[in-house]
Amino acid sequence: MANRRLAPASEQPASFAFSSENAEWAKTQIAKYPEGRQASAVIPLLWKAQEQNGGWLPRAAIEAVAAELGMPNIRVLEVATFYTMFALEPVGRYWIQVCGTVPCDSCGARGLKEMLQARLGPPGHVSADGTFSWLEVECLGACCNAPMVQINQDYYEDLTPETLGQLMDDLAAGRPVKIGSQTGRVSSEPLGGANTLIDPTLYDGSRVGAWRKRFEEAGKAEEPAANPVSKTGEAAASAQQAATNPKPARPDAGRPVERTVSDAPAQRAANGEEPVKPEDRADAAERGRSTAKHGAARPGDADVLDSPAKRVAEGEPAAGEQGHQEAPARDAVPQQPEASGASETEVAAEAEEARVAGALAALPKDASPEQKADAVGKRPPGLEGARAGQPDDLTRIRGIGPGNSQRLNGLGIYHFDQIAVWTRDEIAWVGTYLAFPGRIDREDWVGQAKTLSGTGA
Repeated sequence: MANRRLAPASEQPASFAFSSENAEWAKTQIAKYPEGRQASAVIPLLWKAQEQNGGWLPRAAIEAVAAELGMPNIRVLEVATFYTMFALEPVGRYWIQVCGTVPCDSCGARGLKEMLQARLGPPGHVSADGTFSWLEVECLGACCNAPMVQINQDYYEDLTPETLGQLMDDLAAGRPVKIGSQTGRVSSEPLGGANTLIDPTLYDGSRVGAWRKRFEEAGKAEEPAANPVSKTGEAAASAQQAATNPKPARPDAGRPVERTVSDAPAQRAANGEEPVKPEDRADAAERGRSTAKHGAARPGDADVLDSPAKRVAEGEPAAGEQGHQEAPARDAVPQQPEASGASETEVAAEAEEARVAGALAALPKDASPEQKADAVGKRPPGLEGARAGQPDDLTRIRGIGPGNSQRLNGLGIYHFDQIAVWTRDEIAWVGTYLAFPGRIDREDWVGQAKTLSGTGA
């Protein structure tokens, strides 16, 4: 498969910046995501950067996207190297991506790769005229029409080495080509056209009508001539079953049946006997003992029934009151739950996030980052420029990437010792301004800054 490494330094451009048109487009993509979730736009921005750079992503473009989104460079590099839709080396004017997974491989993708190897050279190699380059990739989702390739942004399906070669000749010569299936197949229909569900009787009702006619004829054949109105077929079977078993789900409910009756109180009363047997009454009258016949007292049984009335008389709570808790007053502060195992740093970060969220809820939706930050904290003092023109490398603090480093410089924060003395209000201001409240606490920027500046332990 593909070698997912950046191009050699000799092929890397010195810098990259979005064109004015693409920069506006990038802003509209970022605006689709809620505050603090701008990193979700990383894939569309990388795609646009690749498009602007002639079909491949240089290191400078990856770093530019990271700065635009306030992400560490490594996070954007992880995305770019994971998806084969991003080319990390220069490609030809027509970039051929060959699907090499099981369906395509079983249908002839190996022949396509052999033809491309012979015509263009190894994967990633650009032809001498700069027209073509190719790469084997994972499944492109057109399995029904395998084998297939993607050339730039279009799919070409149902290929053979010969038809792929002709397609490349037409593209190189500027002739029009047919996108999609090269055999005339429509969408992903079966090869040779539809061959199922084509029987007209499935749709005109004749198949259902024929079944009903056969059912009626069978009933007439079973009907006796002497009794033309008698029930036949399934109806007759149901009537016969009802005579002996009136309720199949509850066979003898509510009806006398030929079986030994139970020795129930109602049956005993109907026979003129005492409804409850004397021995049963004696067993039921026992207090604190087993009601099993002929059973002796169990170890630990009380002399009398442990009843709620007895407990109330003795000044004990009744059963319904055991374990009952008094409801707290409406203005009382509820008891805090036990610690969940989170560290003090995590607890502080979660509390900060909750406090900031509550304060921001009262602001209008179009409030600026400065307005949001002013609502929750105090802006830290900044410098007009770095001391001696030499700012500290703020990216050495875990959690500060190149983008955030630039934004901090814009606030006049250039040195570790400035961050090391931030107060709680200043931490809240910066965290809200950068759109990630709680992160400064969670990653302990202040503690890291103290260590780096030599002002802390």
